[in-house]
Amino acid sequence: MAGFPFTATTDHRITLNREQCYVKEIQDKGRGVFASRAIPAQTVIETSPVLLFTKDEYETHGKYTLLDHYTFNWRDGRMALALGLGSLFNHSERPNVSYSIDTARDCIIYTSTRAICADEELCIFYGHNLWFDPVGVPKESDSRVVLEALDQTMLDGWDCLTNIQEDQDPHSARDHLMPVLSGAMDDVINENELPFAWKKLSLDKEEEEITSTVQAWVVDIPDQKHITAMLKWLKCSGLDIEALSHLKRIRRQEQTSTLLLGSSLRPPVLPSNVALGTPYQLPVPCNPALTQTSLHLKNTFWPTILAPRRKWEPEKWTRRKLIWAHDAVNVLKKESHEITASSGELPIVAYVPKSYDDENNLSQSFIAHDTRTSTRHPLRHAALNVIRKVADFRVTQPTPPREEGLTQIQNGTQYLLTGLSLFITHEPCIMCSMALLHSRVKEVFYLYPMPKTGGCGGTACIPALKGVNHRFTIAIWKGDCDAGEDDIISLASEIDA
Repeated sequence: MAGFPFTATTDHRITLNREQCYVKEIQDKGRGVFASRAIPAQTVIETSPVLLFTKDEYETHGKYTLLDHYTFNWRDGRMALALGLGSLFNHSERPNVSYSIDTARDCIIYTSTRAICADEELCIFYGHNLWFDPVGVPKESDSRVVLEALDQTMLDGWDCLTNIQEDQDPHSARDHLMPVLSGAMDDVINENELPFAWKKLSLDKEEEEITSTVQAWVVDIPDQKHITAMLKWLKCSGLDIEALSHLKRIRRQEQTSTLLLGSSLRPPVLPSNVALGTPYQLPVPCNPALTQTSLHLKNTFWPTILAPRRKWEPEKWTRRKLIWAHDAVNVLKKESHEITASSGELPIVAYVPKSYDDENNLSQSFIAHDTRTSTRHPLRHAALNVIRKVADFRVTQPTPPREEGLTQIQNGTQYLLTGLSLFITHEPCIMCSMALLHSRVKEVFYLYPMPKTGGCGGTACIPALKGVNHRFTIAIWKGDCDAGEDDIISLASEIDA
């Protein structure tokens, strides 16, 4: 191919580029890329320039040709055809090569995710919505055969974290999930069959809100014609604050009207030109009423607004996505055992896999463990360490060009974990939970609750706090995960994970 030096060999191999990769035919797969020598992890194997098609060109012509099987989605809506080796990498559920899109140079960079042996095929991950049946993976008609194949091909399918030793147990890591996973991979699983439980961010017990009150200043208005004037004065006085916006300003009881002033420590100074009573304090509800029953009870304190919350509905999960999450949890447990055995660090591990829904969001997965012991640094928590890894990676990636006419960055794209999931062995502490909130993480899964120190439902629930500008979903893993060893050593209850 033009632009790439090559030499023909007697066994019909074509050797290309500096890593001496070669191309050969594979039965039932067509051509594939192979390593002619050992390649270390994190080695740039190929930088492929691309030919770009506009969206209209592709919709009108390109998608009806063979090019439809080889193009990549470009970030500005165009389609890209990779030159060189870029269009020859085959798909694998356990890829040994990752790729990143460089929009500044119009190229795609392919990097080894682990050490690769000589004559080993180099594969990338195409995504979950494949347009073909992968070679070597049986069709879904026989679910047991499918699961056995998945055990061999997907146990470590996210950038191949091969520093974690594979399970030597002959039993499948998903045997206990066999009843749930029997059927089509894209069928939705019932919520009660999922191996984790969603944590609702709102209060489940209405009684907890009913008894919550605060002392507020009120004043009686003897003459009804002064009500309008006092409401205008209240608005201009600065007492009309957001904290009391769920309460009505006027309470009428028989012939008496009472004005709600505020919740300051001292009584506010009232206008002298209006005949009013002396301010006094009353307990008023801290929150709006969620139900009619709550409204009736809260109105006995002070007239309250009915503001029912929208019913929380969990995200729909397919069998395919459940396998994705289950594999992520097994990565946590394997790494935690290895860290405990080899370094003596706290067995806390955090893992950010590539997005299940958007493969362009993050081109590789990241894993980190707690390093407070070895670094003697109190802030080296697992969650903070993995956020830092993602941040270091993001700054090395080219910034996509701004579309013509776009005046501001799309909401959320400037944050580190937007649209991504974090899996962590132990419930993150308050500090880490706040860092996850500021990183705009989509959801957090943890295996072990920390009731005394946790910030995702333990001692506090950070995304449920009033006034925060982001809320992420929380799930507590309740299913067994086969890590090949005994369960993770529990942490002392007072440790901040």
